[in-house]
Amino acid sequence: MADYQTIRSVGAGAQTAQVDAGLKAHMNKVYGLMSVGMLLTGGVAWGVGTSDTLFSILRNPDTGSMTILGWIAVFAPLIMVFAFGALINRLSYAAAQLYFYAFAAVMGLSLAWIFIAFTGVSIAQTFLITAISFAGLSLYGYTTKRDLSGMGTFLMMGLIGLIVAMVVNIFLASSALAFAISVIGVLIFAGLTAFDTQKIKSDYVQHAQAMDSEWLGKSAIMGALTLYLDFINMFMFLLQFMGNRE
Repeated sequence: MADYQTIRSVGAGAQTAQVDAGLKAHMNKVYGLMSVGMLLTGGVAWGVGTSDTLFSILRNPDTGSMTILGWIAVFAPLIMVFAFGALINRLSYAAAQLYFYAFAAVMGLSLAWIFIAFTGVSIAQTFLITAISFAGLSLYGYTTKRDLSGMGTFLMMGLIGLIVAMVVNIFLASSALAFAISVIGVLIFAGLTAFDTQKIKSDYVQHAQAMDSEWLGKSAIMGALTLYLDFINMFMFLLQFMGNRE
């Protein structure tokens, strides 16, 4: 009986170690995909935003108004995110990965304007602050024993309210409201960073025993997309009140 219990304990310990090793590999893949996406976004945004010729494709240099391609670049990322959620189960891992990189590149087009509106130094400083904050928050979400699932509903309600406030401020053009929106936006996406990291970890642990390589690959891409969006939004809200305008 004692031998059986010992064998059972060793087996359980080996299985736990296997899950832990798999989880670390999975999270490394998530962060790796996210990092490549961030590099693509930053490279495209910088390349287009610092070139008068390329930026004129998105915005008329004489009138300052958006061109048709400019409006497409603004709304395409949002459309692609919703489409990705609907298509992910139909795509192969390679196709899903390519789609994510294409999305990151299109997002770069939509963010090219920041290199016109803000100084390069302030963009770099804000990016560094965002990166440090994101790393700390994501690490907290990964390591904490506290269940953060209860934050999900609260954060989503806050996000909906934030979107409504942003739409309202398009018509009000209130600088005070814009500042409040930026501060609240930073707090919401800071919370989402920790929440989403823990959710990615929990989802892996729940499905680890199945060891479906196709699911694991797509799950890593979806996790990378989620954390990528958290990072980008936190960066943009921070830039609104930390960035020095040209």
